[in-house]
Amino acid sequence: MLTKFETKSNRVKGLSFHPRRPWILTSLHSGVIQMWDYRVGTLIDRFDEHEGPVRGVHFHATQPLFVSGGDDYKIKVWNYKTHRCLFTLHGHLDYIRTVQFHHECPWIVSASDDQTIRIWNWQSRTCVAVLTGHNHYVMSASFHPKEDLVVSASLDQTVRVWDIGSLRKKSVSPADDLLRLTQMNTDLFGGVDAVVKYVLEGHDRGVNWASFHPTLPLIVSGADDRQVKLWRMNDTKAWEVDTLRGHMSNVSCVMFHAKQDIIVSNSEDKSIRIWDATKRTGIQTFRREHDRFWVLAAHPEMNLLAAGHDSGMIVFKLERERPAFCVSGDTVFYVKDRFLRFFEYSTQKEVQVAPIRRPGSVSLNQSPRTLSYSPTENAVLICSDVDGGSYELHIVPKDSAGRTDYLQEAKKGAGGSAVFVARNRFAVLEKSSNQVLVRNLKNEIVKKSPLPIATDAIYYAGTGNLLCKAEDRVSIFDLQQRLVLGELQTPAVKYVVWSSDMESVALLSKHAVVIASKKLVHRCTLHETIRVKSGAWDENGVFIYTTLNHMKYCLPNGDSGIIKTLDVPIYITRVVGNNIFYLDRDGKNKLITVDASEYIFKLALLRKRYDHVMSMIKNSQLCGQSVISYLQQKGFPEVALHFVKDEKTRFNLAIESGNIQIAVASAKEIDDKDHWYRLGIEALRQGNVGIVEYAYQRTKNFERLTFLYLITGYLDKVGFMCKIAGQNGNLMGQFHNSLYLGDARKRVEILENAGQLPLAYVTAATHGLTEVAERLAAELGENVPSLPEGKVHSLLIPPAPLMACDDWPLLRVMRGIFEGGLDATGRAELEEDDEAAGADWGDEDLDMVDASEVVANGGDGFEIDQGEPNEEVGEDGGWDLEDLELPPESETPKAAANARSAAFVAPTPGMPVSQIWTQKSSLAGEHAAAGNFDTAMRLLSRQLGIKNFAPLKPLFLDLHMGSHTYLRALAAAPIISVAVEKGWSESASPNVRGPPALVFSFSQMEDRLKAAYKATTEGRFPEALRQFLNILHTIPVIVVDSRKEVDEMKELIEIVREYVLGLKMELKRKEVRDDVTRQQELAAYFTNCKLQRVHMRLVLSSAMVLCFKQKNYATAAHFARMLLENSPTDGQASKARQLVQACKDKDDTHQLNYDFRNPFVVCGATYVPIYRGQKAVSCPYCGSRFVPSIEGQLCTICELATVGADASGLLCSPTQLR
Repeated sequence: MLTKFETKSNRVKGLSFHPRRPWILTSLHSGVIQMWDYRVGTLIDRFDEHEGPVRGVHFHATQPLFVSGGDDYKIKVWNYKTHRCLFTLHGHLDYIRTVQFHHECPWIVSASDDQTIRIWNWQSRTCVAVLTGHNHYVMSASFHPKEDLVVSASLDQTVRVWDIGSLRKKSVSPADDLLRLTQMNTDLFGGVDAVVKYVLEGHDRGVNWASFHPTLPLIVSGADDRQVKLWRMNDTKAWEVDTLRGHMSNVSCVMFHAKQDIIVSNSEDKSIRIWDATKRTGIQTFRREHDRFWVLAAHPEMNLLAAGHDSGMIVFKLERERPAFCVSGDTVFYVKDRFLRFFEYSTQKEVQVAPIRRPGSVSLNQSPRTLSYSPTENAVLICSDVDGGSYELHIVPKDSAGRTDYLQEAKKGAGGSAVFVARNRFAVLEKSSNQVLVRNLKNEIVKKSPLPIATDAIYYAGTGNLLCKAEDRVSIFDLQQRLVLGELQTPAVKYVVWSSDMESVALLSKHAVVIASKKLVHRCTLHETIRVKSGAWDENGVFIYTTLNHMKYCLPNGDSGIIKTLDVPIYITRVVGNNIFYLDRDGKNKLITVDASEYIFKLALLRKRYDHVMSMIKNSQLCGQSVISYLQQKGFPEVALHFVKDEKTRFNLAIESGNIQIAVASAKEIDDKDHWYRLGIEALRQGNVGIVEYAYQRTKNFERLTFLYLITGYLDKVGFMCKIAGQNGNLMGQFHNSLYLGDARKRVEILENAGQLPLAYVTAATHGLTEVAERLAAELGENVPSLPEGKVHSLLIPPAPLMACDDWPLLRVMRGIFEGGLDATGRAELEEDDEAAGADWGDEDLDMVDASEVVANGGDGFEIDQGEPNEEVGEDGGWDLEDLELPPESETPKAAANARSAAFVAPTPGMPVSQIWTQKSSLAGEHAAAGNFDTAMRLLSRQLGIKNFAPLKPLFLDLHMGSHTYLRALAAAPIISVAVEKGWSESASPNVRGPPALVFSFSQMEDRLKAAYKATTEGRFPEALRQFLNILHTIPVIVVDSRKEVDEMKELIEIVREYVLGLKMELKRKEVRDDVTRQQELAAYFTNCKLQRVHMRLVLSSAMVLCFKQKNYATAAHFARMLLENSPTDGQASKARQLVQACKDKDDTHQLNYDFRNPFVVCGATYVPIYRGQKAVSCPYCGSRFVPSIEGQLCTICELATVGADASGLLCSPTQLR
């Protein structure tokens, strides 16, 4: 069984596949109907109008409808597009067991516990037939897929086949209304449109399910007698063919497979059984531990089954459908119908080569998994994973295509996987000993090589090399030298696809595609939400791959996109230009033509082949938002402009590329205030005063416009803006403009017109306008304001600009590759844009002659001739091109050329070891040892939420110094730094670098913990706290080797955290000597920490004595009883018993915030209890708990991390990365 999708829910009683979409309906015992997308594993919708369990559900074949029937006696027809119930059919008098749409007619058949089967017309919403005859619950009823028959199963131990031919005739040519039975007669007497054709008797107990074969005249049934019976029928009779026994409890559902000659049944014995319908024998059994199975469903088109059980449902396949294939040159070898075949791409010819042996096992999923081909020997290796793995070696004579008389006996052997590694050698993986056996074509072992990692499968990686796949990584292994040439951490790899030049490899896992070089240097990783199925490289180095429903591409830099949506999964074998060859699930070779222009364009852009890019732009081969956004992201918005017709998009691209003229043209078309505002901002950034002015004028933004005139020195325009403000009645704007202009008389006039006579008088008197001031003083009379005396008046007059500011001068820029390319052939089309752009970009023709100089010199020496060049003018006129006297070629010595060719070329430096450490590792300690403190801090921030790195600085320095040693060279030479690797030996390969040697280890932490315990026992609390904190600060930079040590590290963090919290509360208690209640609370909280038993006894004794002294007798007695439970010493036990006796029947004097009956944790900052159920936040590193108000602050326990920060968790071992 290959499980494709699984849900967890209440008991599933009904299932139905959608015929075309990847959806499945599940009806639950709780009354809910769920619609799932099993391809991506998401819940699409839920419907919950039924009351009680829903036992039957079914999709319509063509309409967006489904029907459901439940224990509320109702049949509901739903439209899943509108997410609502269209109508409800009433008529059944008891639970409804199954419902089903007819494949052609507008009918629904339903089976009920009221002992009837009803056929409904869902278009007229009426019952058209009632099938009566069963005398017990009818457990299932279904239409025949082609004929006018219904089969039903009942607890009366019979299976009945009903003929509904007359019902179809009636629906095709309806009789007169007078001859129709009324609804009441139909309910009472059943009607005459459906008659019993056969009654199948043979089960000893109630029958739960019966179903037709899709094409043959067969029926299968399952019953409470634990038997599955196969029946055959003809025109006149039906009879029992055979009985299938094997289930240990009631058979709840049984059906024929849609495509294979098998029967599938499930039972309340928690098993699904697969039966061979021809041999009538059991093939396979699948069991669940705790869930009984209730219902089955088969997809009408695909090889998918679904089963509902007590805790959900599963969608599964019985065997893999991917054909095993191998591409070599112009040929693909593959297995189909138990035959090895090959297909030539050039001739489109398919040839059957050799039969494949059938394995001894009778179970399903026996097809080969992989193929490997040796073109020189014309040999094919076929591998299967059945029974631990096996292989077959076929030697195919080159002139024997299609013949079988030549066939040699295939050589067989056991092995996990097998691939050719040389012309006449192939490697076989022996999983038990983790070694590779190299065999020759006689199947004889010629070499054995142990593998460096625990290998699950091997793949070809070039002559003499193997790609070894482990659970979390792949490596390339050289069989000759027995060296690992490269290693890469990846998700579990399923398939490996090499490019034709063997320079690149694609590693396909379930949900990811990893692209790497031939040395397994990582290039990019693409993550998919649905399963990756296949892939192939095209001649341009683009990887084309398929998922369940898409064909996609991946460029060398990791950019990807969708080429085509697929109706069914396909397996790509070869890509040639726009043609993609593939195998479908039936093993048929097919060809599909796609539009590759999008990824060819992106590839040309990536490789800077701008001539191709220009050609594609001019031919308008591309369009669409994806190309535009791609060009925008890659820094080519000016290229994207040539694709865009939408003015808003053109405007955005023009603003981004700085093309102000196109932005102006688009803004005029759009004529929107927001776009004019953005244009003004961009033009101001470029210093284009004219465009800024125009944009502000269009938006009537007078304030900004006035300020623009002021800073550019156009005071006459500021005066004009002042007049406009006066015309609009904007007194404030008019006053501001007069301030900008320094026009005191105008300000006095404005203030006087506004009725502000005192302010007008002060302004006039201050600025020496005596006549105006006297006139205003006469009007004011006695209310003339007094001016301060003895002060020197300083007038508020702005400085006058010396000159007005024009557009900013712009540097001459090189013409862009795309701009130049477009001008070369499209100058006529872009003539207007070129003229407009001149003002901003300067004269792009590098003509250095100034027109003013030409006029001053009378035009001497300046002539532009549009015709033919003057032939009389020699080329060397002003260039001083004199002839050189050179020796003849024969006299030139050749030694100089030889000397130059023999010049020393220094070797390129290799990668520093510290850089190798950081490339291969995600562990902060190793990055710190390499001296890369910045990435170490980023890793710790991401993994543990650490923001305070001050305590870690000395540790980083120690790690870096400890992982390097220093050698003194010659007196004048610098000291040489040498990296120290962990586990280095003289026999180690220089090409394989180990991790850095670290000065801190987990064993050191254990020693420090013992010292901290000792200090705690002796009562040296500040010293103990310092040692515990030192452990907490060191743990993030420690690297351990095993998962066990990782768990111990996490346990150590918890231990140290409890001690740090308790010791900090104890030190706090000693500070608050005046607050008796708080002292007792802190002592009580200390007892809640998880400590060693010896320390817990000391803490309990201290809290007991403190509470007793403060007359909190009940609390003291509680601590005494806890002390007695912790194996106290004789003295402690005696003292505790005396105290319990003394505190008997006494209460507390002080009310403490401490309830030992309610579980709690202590806030690490406020030292108050956080009881169960209360909200809390935690430190991502040490796990200390805090009240919500502390979120975002530094953790007071570890003093490293931010409380409440998101973090991925402690990463301290390479084993965590596998």
